[in-house]
Amino acid sequence: MSKSNVDEYLQQGIHGAKQTKPDERRRFLTTIRERVVIALTQGEVMRKGVEPEVEQLMDENREAHLFLNGNISYPYLSEYIKAAEKRGIEFTIVTNKEYDSELGLVLAHHHAIDKEEIYLGKKKPVIQTAPAKKKKGFLSGFGKLFGK
Repeated sequence: MSKSNVDEYLQQGIHGAKQTKPDERRRFLTTIRERVVIALTQGEVMRKGVEPEVEQLMDENREAHLFLNGNISYPYLSEYIKAAEKRGIEFTIVTNKEYDSELGLVLAHHHAIDKEEIYLGKKKPVIQTAPAKKKKGFLSGFGKLFGK
């Protein structure tokens, strides 16, 4: 073994195997965008009942896999789990403590399908980020004293 192969082997042992598109995999609950049939936000999953469009797509894509966000309360997920089991679709509850995806459900294949519209609401969910706080310098307090 060459030195670079040994280093690579050690790094994989320490950090795990290299992963393609890690940010995309965190967002789409361990899968990647090109494999997705449909994706629902957490809010859409928490609505009462299973979305009819999801049931229809489950019927059409029985070989797909259902990924559910484990940060959502189980009673909301259970309706989708029952719908998947009824159709023989495998499911996985994904819990990532470091990253809470805005997506609550992803139905995806094990291969690329490159479907253009994957969101239920026909628009991409907005990723909420915390607004940047304006830093105040050491002398910023003097402006208040002098009326600025």
